[in-house]
Amino acid sequence: MRIAVTAKDTFLEADVDPRFGRAAYILLVDPENMQFEVLDNAENVNALKGAGIQAAGMISRAGADVLLTGFCGPNAFKTLSAANIDVVSDVAGTVKEALQVYQKGGFTRSKGPNAEARW
Repeated sequence: MRIAVTAKDTFLEADVDPRFGRAAYILLVDPENMQFEVLDNAENVNALKGAGIQAAGMISRAGADVLLTGFCGPNAFKTLSAANIDVVSDVAGTVKEALQVYQKGGFTRSKGPNAEARW
């Protein structure tokens, strides 16, 4: 399993970035050994539109099974669902803390988006 977590920096102790499509970084973590890959999301940070869809495609291609983030809009949510990636929204704290809560079953899979579409 690989867990994607939106992050404000490139390390596990970084704060979770509440934005999905416009997150500075997305860490792709193997929870078995806490090894991770940094996905630089700079291309989408200032995108006029489509940032969530592009970020969803990026984590899908990288092999993510789950996304932990603060907010996920409707277009990104649809794209992630189509790629069979579970979305967990309303996540806060550090990346490491979020992963620990997830592993203990402390989060519930989101049933839909929790943010408005940005146009």
